[in-house]
Amino acid sequence: MPDDVVTLDNAGLSRLDLVLLGLLPDSALPTATTFVDEEGTPVAIRDNDRIVAMRPMPWRRPEEVRATGPRPVVVAAAELLPAGDLPDGVVVLLPVGGSRLDDARRPAWAQAWSKAAARSGADVVAVPIDPAEADARAAELAAAYTAGPVIDVDTVPQPAGDGRTVFFTGLSGSGKSTVARAVVERLAGSRSITLLDGDVVRTHLSKGLGFSAEDRDTNIRRIGWVAGEVTKHGGLAVCAPIAPYDATRRWVRAAVEAAGGPGSFLLVWISTPIEVCEQRDVKGLYAKARRGEITGFTGIDDPYEAPADAELVIDTSVVALDDAVEQVIDALRRSGST
Repeated sequence: MPDDVVTLDNAGLSRLDLVLLGLLPDSALPTATTFVDEEGTPVAIRDNDRIVAMRPMPWRRPEEVRATGPRPVVVAAAELLPAGDLPDGVVVLLPVGGSRLDDARRPAWAQAWSKAAARSGADVVAVPIDPAEADARAAELAAAYTAGPVIDVDTVPQPAGDGRTVFFTGLSGSGKSTVARAVVERLAGSRSITLLDGDVVRTHLSKGLGFSAEDRDTNIRRIGWVAGEVTKHGGLAVCAPIAPYDATRRWVRAAVEAAGGPGSFLLVWISTPIEVCEQRDVKGLYAKARRGEITGFTGIDDPYEAPADAELVIDTSVVALDDAVEQVIDALRRSGST
């Protein structure tokens, strides 16, 4: 027996629309009698073997496009923009499904393809599929909408937006918070900046989390999610957690660059040796960890995985604070920010 009600997120709503357009089989949806969106509003019902929409369909049906005759097809690619005018009379399939309502990069991408199509008299057809999936399904989509061939056009990478994340990582006492705050002070007033320092985040955003590997991972992912939101909307996020695990840092990079575009994430490894960090330890945490009074302490009985993908490596035991700040500012300038 099917479940009575299934809630569909953005990706699920895109699958529903693909089913309703005949581009996916009914089996692509969960077995249910009623489908609702995340607000609980019914969007479709199952009537025997048919899925019936409970809302207006905003998409042109494939058969309507096919009726205009066979034409060459261009499938707009994710994170790529047309490098020039498109061939006359083509059908541009614009995959716009699966995105969040507040996606900041997708509108600029779609507008660039629509403007190129308008200059060439091309027909733009929006399709409820995620752009990341469209390339692999290009031939299938083209066959559904027209009998013409899929053609390639010259493209250029979509540039990152104005938002950036500077993500400092390093041992406790390495100087990452000091450098991060000095960077924020230097840039204050020049743009919107959000400082996500490790201790402050744990007091508020991650209150209640401990220092197990799982909780550390959750803490860093929360910081990464907030940084991605800031970056997506054109701000500068400056983060300064220890972030000891390579896999988690890479997750944060991917999350931020998905929001702000390739190159919007700058990883800065404050590589100050542990001996220097221990000498600076005004809280006495290293000494307690050495005595076994604290367990799971990064650098003592829990690993710090040095990043191999850092854009900057700064050892504050040999690099002065002003010089460290200047290196970060220069890296932001090179990335097209500040």
